[in-house]
Amino acid sequence: MSDIDTRSAPHHTGLTTGEATFVELRGEIDIFTAPPLAARLEALTAGPHPDLVLDLRSMAFIDCTGLGVLCRARNRVVARHGRLRLVTDSVRFRRTLRAVGLAGVFELHPSMDGTLARTPGTGDVPARAG
Repeated sequence: MSDIDTRSAPHHTGLTTGEATFVELRGEIDIFTAPPLAARLEALTAGPHPDLVLDLRSMAFIDCTGLGVLCRARNRVVARHGRLRLVTDSVRFRRTLRAVGLAGVFELHPSMDGTLARTPGTGDVPARAG
């Protein structure tokens, strides 16, 4: 029997609108639950110029494995001349990004309002993370 609490497993739903693909992540992203998410994000970032919006507002927890998944997705997007946006209103998540040296690496938005309206280059999008 598995010791993984399936209630905390991340659930992700996706919606493609125009050029952008929106993925809502809910639950916990940790060493046990990150592999299926990593596979999904790899598939979504496989083509040229991927445009991916990850809605993290319903995410309850993320550990270093989950942060690694986000960094790898970002690096794939950047390498393919695409765009990755994270939607989060979590002060804790932003604090975590600062603590691990990832502040300013991701293009962050506090809500879905304006996420599509912003043009590339107006968010914090430095070089490679990882």
